[in-house]
Amino acid sequence: MFRLRRQPVLPEEITLEIDGREQRIVLRGNPQARRYILRVPSDGGAPVLTVPKGGTLATAREFAQRQRGWLAGRLGERPEAVPFAEGGVIPLRGAAHRIIAAGGLRGLVRAEPAPELEEDSEAAGRLLVPGAGEHIARKLTDWLKREARRDLERAVAHHAAALGRTPTALTLRDTRSRWGSCTADGRLSFSWRLVLAPPSILDYVAAHEVAHLAEMNHGPRFWAHCRRLAPHTEEARDWLKREGGRLHLYG
Repeated sequence: MFRLRRQPVLPEEITLEIDGREQRIVLRGNPQARRYILRVPSDGGAPVLTVPKGGTLATAREFAQRQRGWLAGRLGERPEAVPFAEGGVIPLRGAAHRIIAAGGLRGLVRAEPAPELEEDSEAAGRLLVPGAGEHIARKLTDWLKREARRDLERAVAHHAAALGRTPTALTLRDTRSRWGSCTADGRLSFSWRLVLAPPSILDYVAAHEVAHLAEMNHGPRFWAHCRRLAPHTEEARDWLKREGGRLHLYG
């Protein structure tokens, strides 16, 4: 009696030494892939090595080793992450803002234009965050999520009224794989990081998910709804493909 040989289970990741430091590489098996593929996400995430059907851990390691030079170059070209900390510059609705520790124990985060007397070539505005420095990241993240919810609720209400549909819920997440989603029962979910993007981008993603309330697919009728709600659909999609990954570098 013959027994089928099971496909070896791959670990979730391997490490590779690059320029004296250990670099984590995520392994993803793909039965549809015909070859090993290594890519570096623009959002600051770990490099991903796709392993084809029949691939082995040993071959994956050998492939990664052969790509060390290329990988080091790509990682060196990638922008560094920007933490939510004093002095950091992050986008808010597409405009650069410098994070300022406002001091004091109480108060709310405030966004304001940069003072005219200060020459700041990087930032057009400031984000004043009260409290101790170690709490800046949490306070700023919470504030950005509230701002994102406000912007998204407004955009969703506008597009839903135009389409004659009503969503059942709106939630915020921090997913890397998608900017928004819509369930069959009308629940909409969005990445709070859309508040970092220009307003037209958030508006398009809101329109995209609202259009799914009428068409749970990406067929011609869906895109007709989407483009009617957001005539700038093509420009927004191009922006997300080109710049969207950078939004994950902040925080």
